[in-house]
Amino acid sequence: MSTTLAPIPSPLVGRLAVGSLMLGIFAIVTSEILPIGLLTAIGGDFGVSDGVTGLTMTLPGIVAAVAAPAVTLTTARVDRRVMLCVLMAVLAVADVLAAAATSYGVMLVSRVLVGLTIGGFWSIGAGLAGRLVPPPAVGAATAVIFSAVPLGSVLGVPAGTLIGDLAGWRSAFLALAALAVLVLGALLVLLPPLPAQEATGARVLLGLLRTRGVAVALAATFLVVLAHFGTYTYVTPFLQDVTGLPPAAVGGVLLAYGAAGVAGNFLAGRAAGTRLRTAFAICACLVAAVTLLLPSAGATTAGAVVLLVIWGLAYGGVPVCSQAMFVTAAPNAPEAATVLFTSSFQATFALGAFLGGRVVDAFSVSAVMVCGGLTALLTVAFLRGR
Repeated sequence: MSTTLAPIPSPLVGRLAVGSLMLGIFAIVTSEILPIGLLTAIGGDFGVSDGVTGLTMTLPGIVAAVAAPAVTLTTARVDRRVMLCVLMAVLAVADVLAAAATSYGVMLVSRVLVGLTIGGFWSIGAGLAGRLVPPPAVGAATAVIFSAVPLGSVLGVPAGTLIGDLAGWRSAFLALAALAVLVLGALLVLLPPLPAQEATGARVLLGLLRTRGVAVALAATFLVVLAHFGTYTYVTPFLQDVTGLPPAAVGGVLLAYGAAGVAGNFLAGRAAGTRLRTAFAICACLVAAVTLLLPSAGATTAGAVVLLVIWGLAYGGVPVCSQAMFVTAAPNAPEAATVLFTSSFQATFALGAFLGGRVVDAFSVSAVMVCGGLTALLTVAFLRGR
């Protein structure tokens, strides 16, 4: 379906609109993975184990994996501005519901809403740069929008953890709800009408799945994201139980992880332009080294901090490398590539958190680190063998 498109807004408004999309994705990604830093506190409040609390990570990932293609395909005739505003309002409701949850069941309902939001908002919003800024600025604007993914992962969680330590984990979700409301206001003011264009059809998605490049991207993403979220989801219990850090110190360590992750994002983004698979393999290799060393070297504060900084540097490059592999494999269908990236990333994210929880409950938090390290090594072997 083709429609008459709204004119591109003025350069200043266009840049601000791109910034609002970036903040929206940042709020969503942070809401999704915030339980990583608050896992022990949330579980303790509801009287459930760390492994069971990990469902707060698994559930939104499963929902997002389904929502990414479903929302994109079923809302093809709806103005994109309207969809983004509705989804941001849903995120605000989800975060308030989490903050007010009186039972673990209510908490899980809030996580379903978060999954719906991330699957729809990410898939729709990530490809809108071309409708907000002039053609020469599209590449930079797209990079700004996607920077929210690693920033949410590496800065949002540490910041939320610090808020949780200072004022309780529910306050961290309230802060995210406030951010979602602010982003909603910015979207309403800054985004022009964005009538639907040609929709990404099911045939396009299925066709991409049959291409070798997309298959390689799917496999590499599956392995490294499985390794990362199967372990990083339980990094707070590890730092408290194995390293022996007090809860107040965990936020500081995760903040150091986050700062390193920002650097890793830009370093990998630069390297991905010329040596994509090598950059991806290096990231996976560092994740493997860190998680395999943590059970021994992470028993001391110094060792844990050094390894977490290296981990942040490594994982900061994973989303940008993964996304680049999908887009490179489908240069003529960037929206479809983004949908596949979002769906596969979220599905594996959920699986990693779930399987990691089973290992933690059945064995120990150190055992899950070893399992994740071995899985990350498989990613390196796969990429170097292609």
